[in-house]
Amino acid sequence: MVSLNKTAIVTGAASGMGLLFAQNWAGLGGSVVLCDADGEALAKAARGIRDSHAGQALDVLCDVREYGQVEHACRTAYETFGSLDLVCNFAGGTATRVLGVRGTIGEFPDVPIAVYDWGIDVNLKGQFYFCHAASRYMRRQKSGLIVNIGSITGMEGDGYGVDYPTAKSGVMFGLTKSVAQYGSQYGFRCVCVSPGPVLTRPGMAEMETLLGRAAEPQEIVDLILFLASDKGQFINGENIMIDGGRNAMGRGKA
Repeated sequence: MVSLNKTAIVTGAASGMGLLFAQNWAGLGGSVVLCDADGEALAKAARGIRDSHAGQALDVLCDVREYGQVEHACRTAYETFGSLDLVCNFAGGTATRVLGVRGTIGEFPDVPIAVYDWGIDVNLKGQFYFCHAASRYMRRQKSGLIVNIGSITGMEGDGYGVDYPTAKSGVMFGLTKSVAQYGSQYGFRCVCVSPGPVLTRPGMAEMETLLGRAAEPQEIVDLILFLASDKGQFINGENIMIDGGRNAMGRGKA
């Protein structure tokens, strides 16, 4: 069980797994700072948590590409609730899909570089920014956990949405291991959780796994809750695949 009275920052918290994790954390009695670039959806999400969960919820508008906004979110969490115990970096997505480019513009060299810049900024720099800013507070309190979010695509690659596997592989290995190395001297950890297909949108059900299905979002959330609990304290600097065995399949998979 996760200890009560702890504070989490969750990015991408206006919807999807970010929102689900925030609801779970507050349901256990924790305080949660929800961060997202969609202010209207974010405010609604935080309001819903405050109305129906045991813990406290605060919404902080935050574009993870803007370091000043990331700093503000971390500072607000620490000053409002007195600690910063967990950061969950859910914000992300393949730029060619999110920006509506996939299938409409030629091949990899034909996609405007601004599209890929967006993907690198959100999926890599955004997580790097939160690792950097949150480390100040975790160093001060000599405790904490940063959970980065990787992806099976970081292992497989994508010949069109090239930004996404590039960013995710950097998060899964270089960033997570490096922050774990730094944090170990101050008592805080960094772990990466890398899902395979998750039923957050219809197309995910079509991706093959050894188990013959995609994950339920709650399965990803439960793994992170375990990492943050007393039972998960010996896990550090690791990339944990939760992909139904997809990475163990042959490389010709769909």
